[in-house]
Amino acid sequence: MYRKNAALLLTVGLLCALEYLQAGMIAFASAPIRGEIDASPEEFTLVAALYACIAVVVISKQRWLVERLGWRNFMLGSISIYVLGAFVCGVGSDLSTFTVGRVIMALGGASFMTSARLMVNLLPAGPGRFVGVKVFATGLAGGTASAPFISSLVVVEDTWHAIFWVLIVGAVIAAFLCTRFLPNALAPEDERTPSSPANILLLSVSSFFLLYILQRSYYDFYNETFILIAFALLAALGVYTFFHTEHGKREPFLKVKDLMQHRYMLGVALFCFTYILLGSNNYILPYFLQTGLGYSWDTIGTFQAFGLAGALITWGIMSVVIPKFPAPKKFFVAGFAALIGFGWLFSSLTPSANMWSNILPALVLNGCFVMLVLATAAMQTFRDVTHNDTLFAHAYQIKSMMGQIAMAMGTTIATLFLQWRTTTQYNNLNGHFSSADPVYMEHTQHLIDALAPQVGESHAGQIAISMLAQNLHQQSTLVASAEYFWAVIAVAGVALIVSITQKAFK
Repeated sequence: MYRKNAALLLTVGLLCALEYLQAGMIAFASAPIRGEIDASPEEFTLVAALYACIAVVVISKQRWLVERLGWRNFMLGSISIYVLGAFVCGVGSDLSTFTVGRVIMALGGASFMTSARLMVNLLPAGPGRFVGVKVFATGLAGGTASAPFISSLVVVEDTWHAIFWVLIVGAVIAAFLCTRFLPNALAPEDERTPSSPANILLLSVSSFFLLYILQRSYYDFYNETFILIAFALLAALGVYTFFHTEHGKREPFLKVKDLMQHRYMLGVALFCFTYILLGSNNYILPYFLQTGLGYSWDTIGTFQAFGLAGALITWGIMSVVIPKFPAPKKFFVAGFAALIGFGWLFSSLTPSANMWSNILPALVLNGCFVMLVLATAAMQTFRDVTHNDTLFAHAYQIKSMMGQIAMAMGTTIATLFLQWRTTTQYNNLNGHFSSADPVYMEHTQHLIDALAPQVGESHAGQIAISMLAQNLHQQSTLVASAEYFWAVIAVAGVALIVSITQKAFK
């Protein structure tokens, strides 16, 4: 079976890995890339919002296009567009070129993960299809774990363009494999999904404004709170209107009405909840490790990869346990318990923490949480819709669309929380930076005495104050981050209780 479907299985794993690899690498290396293309944080936010918006629309059209082009033509076309976009980013050196490249990449590659999962259904139902699911999850874990490591390597070597050459190589291999097994038959005209240009336009505009406002709030939320919340609600209303309109149609673009099932709706809610936590943790971890604990970029990337490899190990164990003991509750309980452990270990770290004994175990627990919850949710959410290929495709498309928005929400929540708590803690600690505070004066004098022989008395005072100010920023980041991890513990604790008491996923 493995040899017969080797090309299909390799493509499924590779496409899923590429999606998580590109997202992880660009997110991890966002600050260095901004510096290289001379982009402000706000401009880079616009690029990210454009990519996510196009991703939502492209994912919504995936099944529609496959029905009219055939699997092989659709995938070869998507990969070709993706490679073109990656090439533009790989040779570009300014914001405009980078933006054009990312838009083209989104048009071609945003549906890679959705397509990979739907390809699994090309396998016959039974044990062979579960092998496809295992390969899909392995690609997810492998791409997630590899992203920070590869990204840190290319940034340290001052070759950030290599990110896109790596993606091009992977995509070209996937294209070659697609020619070996994908069918090219078109769906009969009477079975094709209809489309609605007006509704797609509504989805495009609403999702763009929602995602842009979420990411713009990093910089303006506390100055323009009312305006940002008002526009976010309007954009969310637009997205809701899209789904509500599809629900009421006799021949919908997405079969929303047929998907209004208890298991599916709870599963999508669980996915969104997990993606919010994932987006929040992905933002906090590099910032906390670099600014709060002072680790270098390459060290952070390497150890985050080691930690996320925990997801790969976890999936290896799950793939053995699931066929014998398929009940999902134990995996949800273990996943949220791992998240509590992750928060607990990080909530009490100090600058003297050891990367191997203090930090790596927490990162491994984070990887375990991701795989235990996401993989189990994926296997449970779609159980009632797998009998119909079109319905299953629409179900997975909607889940992926909501995932794009949920990840953006998670990053926004983490950013605003950290800004709020860091500012509060900075102001609290800054009250001690006064000549009336004996502890402050004592530390300042110690630093002046140590520095004076090397730089002179006058410069020693300035350097001492600068060093203390830097230490103040580090301490406020540490305290604010600890508060974030306590919040994670609280949220995970509630989720753990719900996992134990819920009856939908037994």
